[in-house]
Amino acid sequence: PDIWCQITVPNEFQKVGKFNIGLTAGIETNLCSAQWIEGCNRMDLILTSSTHSKKVFENTAWDYEDKGVKKTMRLTTPVEVLLEGVDLTKYYPTNSSLDLSDIKESFCYLSVGHWMQGKFGEDRKNVGFLVKAFLESFKNKPKQPALILKATTVGSSILDRERLLTKIDEIRSKVRGKLPNIYLFHGETSDETMNDLYNHPKVKTMVSFTKGEGFGRPLLEFAASGKPIIASGWSGQIDFLKADKSILIGGELKPVDDSAVVKDMIIKESSWFSPNVIEVGKAFKESFKNYKKLLVNGKKQRRFILDNFSFDNMVDALKISLDKNVPEFPEQVQLNLPKLNLPKLS
Repeated sequence: PDIWCQITVPNEFQKVGKFNIGLTAGIETNLCSAQWIEGCNRMDLILTSSTHSKKVFENTAWDYEDKGVKKTMRLTTPVEVLLEGVDLTKYYPTNSSLDLSDIKESFCYLSVGHWMQGKFGEDRKNVGFLVKAFLESFKNKPKQPALILKATTVGSSILDRERLLTKIDEIRSKVRGKLPNIYLFHGETSDETMNDLYNHPKVKTMVSFTKGEGFGRPLLEFAASGKPIIASGWSGQIDFLKADKSILIGGELKPVDDSAVVKDMIIKESSWFSPNVIEVGKAFKESFKNYKKLLVNGKKQRRFILDNFSFDNMVDALKISLDKNVPEFPEQVQLNLPKLNLPKLS
């Protein structure tokens, strides 16, 4: 092919066409593997989802030795940011028809994401930490909000659901006092159901204390509802979540724990975000106490999303990148062969 586009993790990139484009959400830590750099360097252009991922690709360097000569491997392929625009025909403010009558609370925080591998406080989405922080922030309060977890570990089976409930109960057992309720929203859901969940009147705020995102798509989709967001102030999501429109939690980078390492993806030598516990507690309490004030910022955040991070914005950005980077190829023309007058054979 003239142009070959491959969407996958970079170590799987293969050069097939005359011009080769690798598309990837990128990396959730501050360092990517040598195999990823090798894969990117096989392509002619890399399109990644966030400024965070672009910087990590550009700043990663690996020293190695080749036939006794010390060398450094770096990215040599151009890399540009291609945002993951939200489809505003699927995610928008609406009157939700979702039945959440089993939830007695009128104020619920929502968290969306896989509860991935890693011991407590070390899984990438940091769900375990979020659960404990929520319980500690609202235990023994006369009026308590609830937390809705839209989560899975590896799939949507009954066993997966039971595994998650066990994880939640284990954390609850270590926090003393009158604890707020946590509800598990489990299984595969459609875009329509997710938009109904985001817009349900009981769902007030999305919260994520993620350790790292290549982009953070659920946060963008929720932002289209116009409701406020509390999130880690590091990695891919800060391209579209702004400090004056959302609550961005401060913290520091800490080494990835051995329990969360994933071969060639989340590597042992890398670090990622650890949120400040005091800021987390303050954000929970402030958002519950002064929700109307935060809702104003949520609407401002939505306007920023509409203007800058829609699907149409993504299409425009892709066109600009292709026009700038892809060379002109000669048009294929039909081959006109001369007619031969051959003698007839008797």
